[in-house]
Amino acid sequence: MDEAKRTRRDSFGPWGDPSIKYLYYCPQMKELAHSIAAQPTKLTIRPMEVSWAKFPDGFPNLFVEGAEEIRGKHVAFLASFNNPDTIFEQISVIYSLPKMFIASFTLILPFFPTGTAERVEREGEVPTAVTLARMLSNIPMSRGGPTSTIIFDIHALQERFYFGDNITPCFETGIPLLLEEIAALPDKSDVVIAYPDEGAMKRFHTFFEAFDEVVCTKVRQGDKRLVTLKEGEPAGKHVVIVDDLVQSGGTLIECGKVLKARGAKALSAFCTHGVFPNDKHERFTESDMFDNFWITDSCPQTVSRVRGRAPFKVLSLAGRIARALEI
Repeated sequence: MDEAKRTRRDSFGPWGDPSIKYLYYCPQMKELAHSIAAQPTKLTIRPMEVSWAKFPDGFPNLFVEGAEEIRGKHVAFLASFNNPDTIFEQISVIYSLPKMFIASFTLILPFFPTGTAERVEREGEVPTAVTLARMLSNIPMSRGGPTSTIIFDIHALQERFYFGDNITPCFETGIPLLLEEIAALPDKSDVVIAYPDEGAMKRFHTFFEAFDEVVCTKVRQGDKRLVTLKEGEPAGKHVVIVDDLVQSGGTLIECGKVLKARGAKALSAFCTHGVFPNDKHERFTESDMFDNFWITDSCPQTVSRVRGRAPFKVLSLAGRIARALEI
């Protein structure tokens, strides 16, 4: 090693060069990981491999490549917990990385999948958001201290209090990606932001102070929950419905019907997390109700199914994740 490189290495002491981040990832997140590494940031982000094999009994047979190379370095892991079957193997790697004598550890979990199960309304219900937060709170500390975790648009902001002292959650949002899309619309001056319920309004309205807003609400009618217009005027406007996630899409469709009936000239939707279990995205590809449906690449199982299919457009979180890693 020449003297200049030795001096640079030694100047960081035991903490490693903060301008270099080693990024491991689960198989589902390979495309996003390499996109993060390609972003123009102050960091040099180096994608790193894990061998995700299995033993004959089906349990994971895992190997972290470059374990000696990352000693004293700043390391991150890009996870996807959208499928419960893959959580155990990823948790095994996540728990192991901080013990490899690394300078610091960051967990990137774009979608916190149990976020909707965050409270108990009757005895016997299990708030699995608390369970997952406890699992993550037990990640071993690296040489730099507690793990940092980056999560986008968690369903309820109070879930930050479910995490213990061994992890520091950094809550990010995908809304800036939507604002860029709105700015590119030919009728951007006619855009009104709509929320499918009061919860979404409270969560997101501070991002849209420059826009008029429409708020819908859900009311019970027997065993059904109907969507009605609570406030705002959609007539003659391009209405963009905003929420944190979409599952079956039923609420969005009912909200869209109400807005169309009240005179909306065009409809679009944005949800950071497009979950769409059991191919529920087909409800939107087979309908012309929505002009645009923007989601991010936080749920990789959905991206491959909707990419290139109207009205969907996938917005990448790569740039926002890369910038978050600079903190």
